[in-house]
Amino acid sequence: MAGSVQILGTGQLLTLSRKMRAAGGPRLRQNFSRRIRRAAEPLHKDLQKAIRNQPLVSEGRKAGKRGGPSPTTRPFRQMLAGGIRISVRSGAAPGARVWIDKSQLEPKAGNVPWQIQDGRLRHPVFGNRKRWSSQYARPSGWWSKTVAAGTPRMQAEVQRILGDVRRDLT
Repeated sequence: MAGSVQILGTGQLLTLSRKMRAAGGPRLRQNFSRRIRRAAEPLHKDLQKAIRNQPLVSEGRKAGKRGGPSPTTRPFRQMLAGGIRISVRSGAAPGARVWIDKSQLEPKAGNVPWQIQDGRLRHPVFGNRKRWSSQYARPSGWWSKTVAAGTPRMQAEVQRILGDVRRDLT
């Protein structure tokens, strides 16, 4: 599974980027970048919504077991949703990228989004590395399913933007 969704490096985007550079116009480049970002924002929001609403089911507590406070400083799903980012380039490799920024996650939660994607989250119980628990994401595939649903819309919007900018350049 890929770690990010990218619409970049296609021949049309490269040709258009060269023409924009030759035509000068920082306003044209800024407009292009802003519109590409806007094309990626619905997918970004859908991914955040998908992880916020992803159910995680566990076996529950066994008889005689105790609970305790969460060792993290932020709500779990909110932290994961906050790590989803968009980056836009208009230079040599123009395009948009939606990705998970691990620096925005809790230090020990680096691979958690991909474990949830695979359907099973295994973690220590309240930080105790001698006791482990498994939680199951039902349905699994929050990233791949959301990307598959949102990519055609994003690609259509990028094609429309390319046509508009190409029209402005001629």
